[in-house]
Amino acid sequence: MTEKRYATNVVMILGVGLVLILFIFILVAHHRDVPDRVQQNRGTLLGTGSSVAERIKPVGQVVVASAETQKEPVKIAAAASPAGRDGQQIYQAACVVCHGAGIAGAPKLDDKAQWAKRIAKGVDTLYASAINGVQGSAGVMPAKGGNAALSNAEVKAAVDYIVAQSK
Repeated sequence: MTEKRYATNVVMILGVGLVLILFIFILVAHHRDVPDRVQQNRGTLLGTGSSVAERIKPVGQVVVASAETQKEPVKIAAAASPAGRDGQQIYQAACVVCHGAGIAGAPKLDDKAQWAKRIAKGVDTLYASAINGVQGSAGVMPAKGGNAALSNAEVKAAVDYIVAQSK
């Protein structure tokens, strides 16, 4: 009885060993060309002529100056919009979404009756509403039409365009 059990254990160990050897053989055969593939990938990366220093260079720099060495105030530039845009271009880029469809109570550009009420309050009131935003019973106007990158001058140019189209 023990001899039969011994023989069964030997066969089982040989079977497991054979499966393990087969697995290792397949693993080695599959990964045999990995160094060649890595070398090829490196070649395409380095073949562009860029050096490591160029690829890992920082995208920005922080400069800290003491109050004594700083002669004039630091001006932080906001996300600048393309220079030279007129009121119509700003309207098309930022305002038409709401004022073209009347979203959130926004008067449509061609609705002269709605604009007449607003124009009657004065252009300075329109500027203030467009720059600072308004929340009222008629609707909601986010500050700068929801585009904080616009300058006050650009918002005023868009308001002037709307007023000119709505008279």
